[in-house]
Parts: sequence; C-alpha cells; structure tokens
Amino acid sequence: MKSSGVASTERFWGLLLSAPYIAGLLVFAVGPILFSWVIGFFAWDSLTPPRFVGFGNWTRLFGDPLFWKALGNTLYFVIGTVPIGIALSMLLAMLANRPLRGIGFFRTLYFTPVVTSTVAVALVWAWFYDPNYGVLNYAIASAFKLAGLKPPSPIPWLADPATAMPAIMLMSVWKGLGYNMVILLAALQGVPRHLYEAAEIDGAGPLMRFRHITIPGVSPVLFFVVTVGVISAFQVFDQVYIMTREGRPADSTLTIVYYLYRHAFSNLELGYASTVGTALFAIIFAATLVQLQLRRHWVHT
Repeated sequence: MKSSGVASTERFWGLLLSAPYIAGLLVFAVGPILFSWVIGFFAWDSLTPPRFVGFGNWTRLFGDPLFWKALGNTLYFVIGTVPIGIALSMLLAMLANRPLRGIGFFRTLYFTPVVTSTVAVALVWAWFYDPNYGVLNYAIASAFKLAGLKPPSPIPWLADPATAMPAIMLMSVWKGLGYNMVILLAALQGVPRHLYEAAEIDGAGPLMRFRHITIPGVSPVLFFVVTVGVISAFQVFDQVYIMTREGRPADSTLTIVYYLYRHAFSNLELGYASTVGTALFAIIFAATLVQLQLRRHWVHT
C-alpha cells in the first residue's frame, strides 16, 4: 500500500496539473451557462444596464407562437434526420465491414463529408437545389426526357415551405453519415464472429442474425449514437443560416437555435435569448433522460 505522504503528493500534483483545465472549464463553460440562467430574468440589450423582469421573459416565450413554430420545426428535423441517418449509417457500416479489396478507400470516401466544413457543404447543396441551374432539377428533367415524358417545371426546393425543411434534412443526413458509420463500424468489428457462425449452422437467416446478434452486440454504441444524434439535431443552425436565412420561406425552416440567434444578435434581446437557450437546455435534458429510461429495454451490456 502507498504511504499517506506519497498519496498526498500524487494528489497535489494531480490537482496542480489539472488546474488549468478546471479553470478553463469554469471560466468558459460553467460560468457562461450560469450567467445565461441569471440574465434570463432580465431585459438586457448589452448596451444599457440590465432591467429585472422576473419571469417576464418566460411568459413572453410561452406566449409567442413563433417559438412554438420553431420548436415544431426542430422536432420535425430531429424525427426526420436521426432515425434515417442512423439506419443508413448502420447499412454503410455493415457494407464497410466486409473484407473487400479497396474497402479502406470507400471508408475514407464516406467519412469525407464529416471533416468538410458545414458552411461549405451547405453552399454546395444550395447550388445543388437551385431551381434554375441546380443539378437536382437537371437530373429530374433528364430522367423524364429519357422516359419520353415532358419534364416538370423546376422545383424551388429552398423557396417552397413544403420542400425547404426536407431539403435541409437530406443534406444534414448526408453530412453526418460518415461519423455514425465509423462508430458503428468499430462496434460491428467487436461482435464475436463465432456467434454468427453458430447461428448460421443452426439455420438462422440474415435477418434473424441481424436482429438477435448484430443489434444486441452493438446496442451500447447504438445508444450513444442515438443520444448524441438527438442532441446535435436539436441544435441545428448552420444549414438553416446558410441555405434559407431568416427561416424562410414563411418560417418553415425556423429552428430554436436560429430563433435564439435572431433575438440575441438581430434584436439585441440578450435576456430573452438566454431564456430561449435555457428552454432548449431543458428540452434536450428531458429528451436525454427519456432515452436513459428507455435504454434498459433494448441496450444489452
């Protein structure tokens, strides 16, 4: 056993070496969070002294139809991107897990969008969706011509409330496929091979093996991917800011984070924006707690 003197020395040096990180965490993370919670009870434009309004910002938040629209759009984005994105990532991970020649190249190719700037990707996809010279409308028109049919009118993907959010969702799913694929690929490679061989000998088909071996085997990692994906989807901002600006058209792409940005930096309502941020924190926290409760029903450890 270590003497108390040695243990005290190690504890001292451990605290000393970790002090810069702890100080940075307190100053740049915990401090701003606590400050935003406090300033949410004030009306403040950063130019004049804060004015205490109590729960006035919360009353305004719950009574603002635009907030509820932003919340609905955000939930739509979360529900539409997380399940589809994870399902496609799982499919890609299973394909990339096969011992094929050149598979390393394809793994790198799938991961490339992840390391590409979201702003750059959004600009490229905005051009892709352009109704006048975008690739997507051109491909649709070409397909109709090959089939001997009259091409339809160009679709204004980002200018139509019915298609603007789905267009952003498609781009977001494509952007995040590689990240989830790499994590799920590592989990797949950790599933014992002999389980598949035994199940195959017993006559289990591909779907049966996937359901009873693959999913239980990767369920802890799958839970991590789902949780992180939901948290990230609730904070969607870059795509909306670059591709549609101001949540257009008709606020159909207005999300909670963009709603917060609008009030904080366009209207200089920092107190109200802090209240929006606190509400978003509460929503994400509640969603995470629900997932933790559901984990016991499907995650195998």
